[in-house]
Amino acid sequence: MAGVSLEFILMLGYAVSLAMIAALLEWAARHAHRRSVGASTAGFTYHPERDIWRCPRDQHLFPIFSDSLKGIVVYRAPATACNSCPSKAGCTDSPHGRSIERRTLTGLEYGVQKFHRSISLTLLILAGVLIIVEFFRTDGFYPRAVLAMVLAFLCVVIQHLGASLLRHQIE
Repeated sequence: MAGVSLEFILMLGYAVSLAMIAALLEWAARHAHRRSVGASTAGFTYHPERDIWRCPRDQHLFPIFSDSLKGIVVYRAPATACNSCPSKAGCTDSPHGRSIERRTLTGLEYGVQKFHRSISLTLLILAGVLIIVEFFRTDGFYPRAVLAMVLAFLCVVIQHLGASLLRHQIE
């Protein structure tokens, strides 16, 4: 590495570290969202082909309310099935039967995911700016080729995350 300066290595390492932090933030946000959704439906299975939920005691929760503008569907099991169930105390305290609310990404959930995505994009853009600055500071074909490949990768990731943020479809 006689032709590569210490500044080049540090700048590249810092930019890659920022990209890794952004990836870790994306993973953590996705994991937290899955856990929060899974906690309210633990043990229940959704069957999209029939649009019903099935409880661990093999009872079905049917849609009773839907608001397409807010993206909310409420499902409820029959009160007779829940009130006679031996697991009722651990499942629900409602005399009307267990209910599950399914939402599309709206409101607070979407806002939190949008915030995480914006932070990730900011880190990736900062990494890209560092790579561009170092590209113009560095001499030599191979160091510039490495920087160009890293920059191209960052641009693809930024474009993908930015497009999903603008389309309001955060995975």
